[in-house]
This record gives sequence, structure tokens and C-alpha cells, in this order.
Amino acid sequence: MNPINVFVADSQQLILAGLKSILYSNSDFEIVGEAETGNELLDKIKAYTPDILIIDFTSEHFELEQLKQVNLKFPHLKILAITPPSSKSVMQAAIKAGVKSYLLKTCDKLEIYEALYATAKGEKFYCSKVLDVIINEPDLGSDKSLSANCDGVSISERESEIIVLIAEGFSNKEIADKLFLSPHTVNTHRKNIMAKIGVNNTAGIVIYAVKEQLISPNKFLFSAVN
Repeated sequence: MNPINVFVADSQQLILAGLKSILYSNSDFEIVGEAETGNELLDKIKAYTPDILIIDFTSEHFELEQLKQVNLKFPHLKILAITPPSSKSVMQAAIKAGVKSYLLKTCDKLEIYEALYATAKGEKFYCSKVLDVIINEPDLGSDKSLSANCDGVSISERESEIIVLIAEGFSNKEIADKLFLSPHTVNTHRKNIMAKIGVNNTAGIVIYAVKEQLISPNKFLFSAVN
């Protein structure tokens, strides 16, 4: 398997160093370039042709408008935003500008890996705190379902695994142990799943699993689901 080529962009050298350290420790990823200002972003992306751009567009010397230019000129490039906590309007604007996946700088290494793997496959990945800001705000309007479109619901292989384990009654920690993930990453997947399938509790996930024949209804008692 060829490594996933990643370009990192952030105005803070300490953050760049941290991201590079995280990526260097996983052979599935290769850093092909970096930028500390928006002015050099387009030229360097053109030169290095990465698969994924990791960017903090809120950091000094970057602007949201540059994301729009990147998306326009490099439509096949997948963008993963990793920023400090931001407002709902900022996050929504970034998603509309072309951000595929969105994490916060408080997310751990395993969640960054998960987001990169999902994004490389063309899937959306949002950390649970990002989803909390976007999904739960009352004025989100038609964007309330981040995955809502005419193509229906797209559930990844990892999400299907987690749906089955949730439906079978395993806790986040037990699922994390089984799949070698962190509990925080499992919680993020849980919230992504609920946002995608339009439910707000575990019972909704269980019902979805049965309807989609991911599990047999005889495997558990519905009355036991909280």
C-alpha cells in the first residue's frame, strides 16, 4: 500500500512540529510539504500534489478564502481542518468552502489517524465536539444533517463495525478495546453515526442495525436498551 501523502499548513511552528511528529510515527503517511502562510499555500500544493491537506485556516497568516481557492484549483485534494474551538458559523463556512473532515487541536493522535484514513477514502470525519457545535445549534437549517444529500446515507466499514458492537450492548470502552481505538475516538464515531442516520440515542442505532440487517433482532432484548 502506498503511503498517503499529506501536506500540513499552520502558522505556528510548534503545531507544525507536533503534527509532523505524529505523522512520522505512522508509516501509512508521508509528509510531502508544509506551509506557514496562506501566500505560499497554492504554489506549494501545486508543486507537491498531496492527497490530503491538514490546515488550521484560523491561524495567523491564513484565511478562509484561501480554502475556497484550494478547493477550486485542486478539487481532488481532500481537506482536513484541525483548529482550536471555533463558532458554529466558522465551522459551517469552512465545510462549505471545501473542508472534508474537521477535528479540534484537543483531539488525540489516534483520532487524527482515524480522520486521515477516513478522509483519504473520501469519507467525512468530524470529532464529537465539532458535531456538538454544528448539529445541536437551532439555526443550522438544512445543514443539520452533515451527510444529507440525494445519495443517501454512507456508512463506512469501521462505522458498521461500531454499529454492530453498540447494538450488541458493548460500552464505548469495550468497543475501544476490541477495535484498538481510544474511547474518545469511539465516541466520535458514535456521534458521526447518529448524525448520519438521523437518530439521537442508542436505541435509534439498534433499530437502524436491525433494519439494515447488520444484526439479528434475536441477539438482544430491545427493552434492555437505554
